[in-house]
Amino acid sequence: MKLIIIGKGNVATNLYEAYRRKQIAVEMVSSRDGLENIPQQADAYIYAVRDNALAEVINNVHVPARALHVHTSGTLPISVFGADKPHCGIFYPFQTFSKEHIIEDFTKVPIFFEAKAIDDVTAIYSLALALTPHIYETTQTDRERLHVAGVFANNFTNALYGVAKDLLSDTHIPFSALLPLIDETAQKVHTLSPADAQTGPAKRRDDAVMQHHIELLKTEQQRELYRLMSQLIQSK
Repeated sequence: MKLIIIGKGNVATNLYEAYRRKQIAVEMVSSRDGLENIPQQADAYIYAVRDNALAEVINNVHVPARALHVHTSGTLPISVFGADKPHCGIFYPFQTFSKEHIIEDFTKVPIFFEAKAIDDVTAIYSLALALTPHIYETTQTDRERLHVAGVFANNFTNALYGVAKDLLSDTHIPFSALLPLIDETAQKVHTLSPADAQTGPAKRRDDAVMQHHIELLKTEQQRELYRLMSQLIQSK
């Protein structure tokens, strides 16, 4: 099996390293240049580029029609592939990726996929099985919902870590002091529902503590965020 990964960003780099570790022939090419010289004899082309560039990149790839084409977007549909790419689908590894932190154990990463034809389902499943046993066929609608859920669970949570770091910036307390708390919270939801794992003054409805916290915050944006998050917790 010969794979071409189009893109050199976070997702592309992690997929490249994951397949390379499995001794699978894989090459990573830039989506910004050199597509006219893209290798022609690959079995599969994996498009790991930004959503707003995906259609243009796909249209600039011209290879034999027998090849499989998949993109890694959590939101864009199969229809982004034109008639010149009849074997196509979606290959969505659900994880946060960074080039600076390569995922060494891909067997824990779930991959969600979609395909038009039954032969393509088999091909994409094999592509995923080379990396992980956690493989799920899904619909466009469910995958979009999963992507939004991931934004809440990961991107927004990480942004809140940034707020916490800012709050400690003019103290003698390092951000690392929060890491045991962060790790314990993440571990708890492996065995408890988020509602059962929830703690803190909003859950206890301790209005005095909450008001004091709001007074300690530096900006109106932080105060409004505190109020909204507390209301969310109490509404649950």
